[in-house]
Amino acid sequence: MNKNPIGIFDSGVGGTSIWREIHNLLPNENTLYLADSKHAPYGPKGKDTIIDLSIKNTEYLIKQNCKIIVIACNTATTNAIDYLRENYKIPFIGIEPAIKPAALQTKTNAIGILATKGTLSSSLFSKTAGIFAKGVNIIEQDGEGIVDLIENGKLESPEMTSLLKTYLNPMIKANIDYLVLGCTHYPYLMPLLLDILPKHVKIIDSGQAVARQTKAILQQNNLLNTEKNIPENRFLTNGNPEVMYSVLNEAFTIEVSNF
Repeated sequence: MNKNPIGIFDSGVGGTSIWREIHNLLPNENTLYLADSKHAPYGPKGKDTIIDLSIKNTEYLIKQNCKIIVIACNTATTNAIDYLRENYKIPFIGIEPAIKPAALQTKTNAIGILATKGTLSSSLFSKTAGIFAKGVNIIEQDGEGIVDLIENGKLESPEMTSLLKTYLNPMIKANIDYLVLGCTHYPYLMPLLLDILPKHVKIIDSGQAVARQTKAILQQNNLLNTEKNIPENRFLTNGNPEVMYSVLNEAFTIEVSNF
């Protein structure tokens, strides 16, 4: 069981930003990553559809003997993780926007949240913001169109730059000093974001925290792979593999599958 892979899924290639943090922290672990690009983005979809897609991905990873599942998707976490934990025995790690550290550290009393519609409208997001960000001016922005551009290989396009400026300018005017990235696709925007935002604005994503939590849960369940083997890292996509090659920038084999 300890040699079994860590299963990871997302609505496309964005969750590879989470995979990278897990791989850096746990280099001996075998991994299996599912990019459900055919159904990307999850954000605009209704809760029932998001749960159905998450069930599909979960059952595929279980059939592949994964020992733990990381939901590397904010929208799937906020809408489906409770259902998955109630109906499957395998441990799940979720991801949600890092509102807490931003709200606790802001000096201007204003933070920006760039996330999907599915995340911003979820009860989990509302609950987290209510607990940790009372009295803080939160400027929420639905990042509609961002995932589509990334999944279509337009990460560094003029359309992307224009879209980001439209979304970020109101946050800049509101004097934010923290920008929280609420979608695992968004860390790949970092060079563009740094160009657009004032220098004092800090950007927070959840990747390292998710990796640390994954390690902690593996330790609690005695599931860490302690062998110093060369790990097998498999990447499956039901979309265009070239997009995943472009974000991974490494010599991995990417399999095309109709999972």
